[in-house]
Amino acid sequence: MFAQLPTLQKLVRQLQRVPYLASKNVYKVAMYFLRCDAKTLEQLCATILEAKQALVPCEHCFNWTEGTSVCAICSSDKRDKSTLCVVETWHDLFALENAGEYKGLYHVLGGALSPLEGVGPDQLTINALIKRLDGTIKEIIFATNPTPEGEATASYIWSKIGKQSVQISKLASGVPIGSSLEYMDRVTIGKALQGRRPF
Repeated sequence: MFAQLPTLQKLVRQLQRVPYLASKNVYKVAMYFLRCDAKTLEQLCATILEAKQALVPCEHCFNWTEGTSVCAICSSDKRDKSTLCVVETWHDLFALENAGEYKGLYHVLGGALSPLEGVGPDQLTINALIKRLDGTIKEIIFATNPTPEGEATASYIWSKIGKQSVQISKLASGVPIGSSLEYMDRVTIGKALQGRRPF
């Protein structure tokens, strides 16, 4: 069907490389781009490139920051510097921040351990997390997603922390098993933070 449309094939192949874009929507997105005027597409491409150049990971927590090497959360005097919440992704950090219950610092791992997908400890920011435990952190909250990969990641980090004098807790069971933080409502996330328990 597309044999005589090699440029469309190329566009679809590129869209298929975008994570989280469902395969059934790839053709709809391609059609949207084809119907857009050139100016709209140029603005979109320019904005993506601008974001790619301007946004960098925070040197402490790996949250996104712009115009500085330290993010707004890490540099804020209003945050509790003794509590560290460990999350898999920036989406998870945003979900927790949006709930408005947590006032400490974060550490973004960049994903979860998944040997089948080639994600090991070296692909995550686990070593940087261990280095942050310099005595100022009194509690670590594991807010990894309640999936086998998330649980395995939290257990691995716990084993690497060893006998350091730091309290370790995890989100309460109000978080449904197999779900992702970015898709939960504020009340569920807030209750899970309030009812966290030792790991």
